[in-house]
Amino acid sequence: MKAMAEGQWRPPAVAVMVAGEAAGTKVPGERSLPEVHGSIAIPRGHGRWAAVRKFLAYAGPGFLVAVGYMDPGNWATSLAAGSAYGYALLSVVLISSLMAMFLQALCARLGIATGLDLAQACRVRYPRRTSFLLWVLAELAIAATDLAEVVGTAIALNLLFGLPLLLGVILTALDVVLILFLQHRGFRYVEALVVSLIAIIMGSFFLNLLYASPALGPIVAGLIPTGRLVLEPEMLYLALGILGATVMPHNLYLHSSIVQTRAYGSDERDKREAIRYATADSTIALGIAFFVNAAILVLSAATFHTRGFTQVAEIQEAYRLLSPLLGVQAASLLFAVALLAAGQNSTLTGTLAGQVVMEGFLRLRLPAWLRRLITRLVAIVPAVLVTALAGPSATAQLLILSQVILSLQLPFAVIPLMQFTGDPRLMGPFVNTGWMKVLGWAIALTITGLNAFLLYQTVAGLLGGSGAPMAG
Repeated sequence: MKAMAEGQWRPPAVAVMVAGEAAGTKVPGERSLPEVHGSIAIPRGHGRWAAVRKFLAYAGPGFLVAVGYMDPGNWATSLAAGSAYGYALLSVVLISSLMAMFLQALCARLGIATGLDLAQACRVRYPRRTSFLLWVLAELAIAATDLAEVVGTAIALNLLFGLPLLLGVILTALDVVLILFLQHRGFRYVEALVVSLIAIIMGSFFLNLLYASPALGPIVAGLIPTGRLVLEPEMLYLALGILGATVMPHNLYLHSSIVQTRAYGSDERDKREAIRYATADSTIALGIAFFVNAAILVLSAATFHTRGFTQVAEIQEAYRLLSPLLGVQAASLLFAVALLAAGQNSTLTGTLAGQVVMEGFLRLRLPAWLRRLITRLVAIVPAVLVTALAGPSATAQLLILSQVILSLQLPFAVIPLMQFTGDPRLMGPFVNTGWMKVLGWAIALTITGLNAFLLYQTVAGLLGGSGAPMAG
């Protein structure tokens, strides 16, 4: 208590070992992403300009996390939602984004307060079997994310350069070279590339929205939730796809790790400051991600739904129709460029998340190129099979299905996060306050309940012979 009073609180022994006590073995000094841990200096001082310099030093991890919220999987779900239901599902994008902001803030809080990332905390705090199961589920979530990136990037290469989809899928394995180069140069180079690609995505959609000229009234009305969600299985399926594409399980693991790349101090005051700046960073970045996700849905609703094209769920079809319907030749090109930027951006964070999950749960370090190839192969195999056997027309359903898989994995990341950040023995003075616990568990229960309802609807549809509800 004396140490806490002096502002020198330290995490309890289980956290000080930083996941070093697993299977009865203590490994002092184990850190999350050790090659970049504490590698970015934080300027000292007080005043307005000092605050600006500090914010710029802390800015970056939130944008790496935000990348996952605008990957190609989001495109498929938002395109399908906009064309089929107009602006009605815009409220789901908003609610999902607000959930994401809150959950990612908790991830930053966990990583900074304890020195543990979420995967390490699971390994230390749960029995071995539980931890192993959570690792398997986390890997499935990463594979589903990577699947969306593979398919999305291959589609972009096909649209821009005419490469066959199958060849594009195979070529995506080569992005490991870019990732290795950036990791060798330093973590700030990774962040700089990510922010640059986000700027390209934002600029492309901003221009296309100008071309589409959507009406403001329906957009505002679409931000209000509708009861149709629980009455129409197809609409719920798409809503969960949006949720899975927005609140992504692997980002919860990733964020709790990469906030530790900043060299903040070890006392309570420094950590509180780090949590404050990290929360601002992720909230701003996810606000940008909300704009991109909302822009995709609004563009689809304004261009397709209002003209009677209610079955546009494939990215290729959207590309083909955009320029003719908007009367602007550049519209389709901007759409494809943004898609390529989104796919490449997501590969960077997918690699880092895979490293965090494998090292955190298993304490198993693999060379970056080997880890990336393993992750890519898990995604490439189903993408190659579907593309080769079913053709390009099946890619839209594959993208949406990957996002629903992500949504089904969410409770297994959100519930541990709430347990850990609400545990005073682990978090000390940084433990969740009362309102944070109520809101966090409400989000966790909402996600779990919606997923249970989706499973019920899917099973009922299969038993009834109608099949699982699918978009469009």
